[in-house]
Amino acid sequence: MNFPPIFLSNDTTDDYRSIVVGDVAVIDVRSPAEFSRGAISSARNLPILDDAEREQVGITYRTRGREAAITRGHELVSGELKRRRIQSWIDVCDHNPSSVLCCWRGGLRSSIAQKWLVENRRNVPCVEGGYKSLRRYTQKVLESVANRNVVVLGGRTGTGKTELLREFSNAIDLEDLARHRGSAFGGLNELQPMPQSFDFALAAELLRTESLQFLLIEDESRMIGKLHLPPELFESMARAPLVVLDAPFEQRIEFTFNNYVIGQDYAQLRNNLQRIEKRLGGVNYKSISESMSAAMESGKTSDHSNWIKSCWKTTMIRCTITNSRKSKIASFSMVIPER
Repeated sequence: MNFPPIFLSNDTTDDYRSIVVGDVAVIDVRSPAEFSRGAISSARNLPILDDAEREQVGITYRTRGREAAITRGHELVSGELKRRRIQSWIDVCDHNPSSVLCCWRGGLRSSIAQKWLVENRRNVPCVEGGYKSLRRYTQKVLESVANRNVVVLGGRTGTGKTELLREFSNAIDLEDLARHRGSAFGGLNELQPMPQSFDFALAAELLRTESLQFLLIEDESRMIGKLHLPPELFESMARAPLVVLDAPFEQRIEFTFNNYVIGQDYAQLRNNLQRIEKRLGGVNYKSISESMSAAMESGKTSDHSNWIKSCWKTTMIRCTITNSRKSKIASFSMVIPER
């Protein structure tokens, strides 16, 4: 392998766009606790100091000053531990030649990591301004959506809105980014990302589609699960024209069964049903719950269809086509292919 010449590097990069869209690998040397509060999608957390070490360095900084804190950091990360951490960065660099280093503010931690890599014949730029600058850049990207042309896709549960979105390169699946399906029976069964991580993922999608004529986005409320939509995006969606997707009632039942019931365990289905108990009302909830239990016991598709049908007839789950602020420009039916 041909190595570049060794030199003391102070290279930095402010190509925030390439970083946010995931064109480069990010070696995030922040502590695990910092990383857990938010990160770029393409980042790998390979900390120069773990949480306990960072706490010790912080105490030293507050009681004895900067130089003593730096010395303490070198004492904590030395010998075999230092070698292993450097090797973890080298492994990323060798697989991703365009890698960059990132810490909280683009300061001491990333510059020390950069120096150690240079000593091992790897020249890796640091993100100028670090994670904080990436956050500021991301906020500007999110604010810029106010100037984008947006078309909103609405419709009831079971009409296949998400599946239709996937057919368009100019579509952004907000629920997928948020790891949360708004339909009572459409949950992704995953932990939602932290708000900052969601913002980064959304900004990456906005940058990916920035050259396209318009954005296609499914109708959403201000919150997707526990995550807030950026106000600029929500306001753009509220002003946007609306396309309504519809499907025959029986097809909606079949679609719901095939996509939201098959493969789900009974406990998860019961939990999903409980989420809409208030909307169903006590009597309806009890009846539907009993019907669901009977269907799980019999395993018959027709029995499942009965409780799904009762749900949809009792409450218009995720019916988002009544927003008076939107002008409906089209309404069409989705033909769901037979399986």
